[in-house]
Amino acid sequence: MERDIVYHGHEVTRNDITFIRALITNNPDKSRWFISRELCRRWNWRQQNGALKDMICRGLLIKLDSLGLITLPPRKRITNNPFINRKPPELVKVDQTPILCDIADIKPIELRPVRKTQYEGLYNSLIHEHHYLKYTLPIGENLKYIAFFNDRPIACIGWTSAVRHIGCRDRFIGWSPEVRKKNLHLIAYNSRFLIVPWVKVSCLASHLLSLSTRIIPQDWLKFYKHPIYFIETFVDTERFNGTCYKAANWIYLGKSTGRGKNDQTHKKNRSIKAVFGYPLHKNFRRFLCH
Repeated sequence: MERDIVYHGHEVTRNDITFIRALITNNPDKSRWFISRELCRRWNWRQQNGALKDMICRGLLIKLDSLGLITLPPRKRITNNPFINRKPPELVKVDQTPILCDIADIKPIELRPVRKTQYEGLYNSLIHEHHYLKYTLPIGENLKYIAFFNDRPIACIGWTSAVRHIGCRDRFIGWSPEVRKKNLHLIAYNSRFLIVPWVKVSCLASHLLSLSTRIIPQDWLKFYKHPIYFIETFVDTERFNGTCYKAANWIYLGKSTGRGKNDQTHKKNRSIKAVFGYPLHKNFRRFLCH
C-alpha cells in the first residue's frame, strides 16, 4: 500500500490493514457481518447515539478487499443494500391546483417533521419528482419536513449530517481540524429545499427557512439525543442566487472549491457552490470549538 486510504473521512493506515487481517484470520468461521461489527467495537467506531457504524465499516472492508489488501470471508447471505440497490421512491399523487397569493393569505403554515411517519413517502416522492437533484437516500443523521397549508403539501425541507470539510465554514467557526472531527455532529446541513411548482407565494421560501431555524434544534435533540448549534447549506451558483437565504438572515460564508468531499486530485470536478450558514445559538463558537 503506497499511501494511507481515506474512507468517509477516516484514515486507514498500514497498521490498520494488519489489524483487520489478523481479525479475519482469528475468526475463520465468522461472517462479514460479524467482522464489520467486531471491527467497529474494537475501534469504537460509533455514531453519536452509540450505534455501530456497521454500514460504513462494511463498505470500507469491501473496498479493501477489492484493492487486494485483505481477503474477506465468502458471503453467507445476500442482503438488500439500499445504497446499492436503489429504487426511485413510489409516486404519491397530490392535489396540484395552483396556489397563487401573498404569504399572509396562507398563514398559518404547519412545518411538520415526517421522518419515520406516514408522510415520509410523500416527502420522498415530492423531492424525487420536483427537485432538480432528485431524492437520494440520506447517509447519517437526517430529518425531513413537509410544509402544509390546509393539509396540502406546499414545500419540503431536508436536513442531514454536516459536510466534513468546508474551508470557508471552518474559518468562520474558527475550530481546528481535530476539534472539527470531534464536534461536526453539532452542525446540520440543509440538503434539500423544495417549494412545489404549483405554489407561487411571495416570501414563502424565506418564511419557511425562518420557521426551520426555530424548530429544528428541538427536533434534532429529541430525535438524536444531542444538540446542534449551527446549520449550513450549499447554493448552486449556476442555478440560483441564494436570495431566500439572504432574506432569512443566513450568512454568506464564501464559495466551495468544486471538488467534492472525497476528492483526492485537488482539481475542480463540479459546479462552484455558495456556502451559507446560520448560528442557532449566540455562543455557537464556544460550543463548537470546545
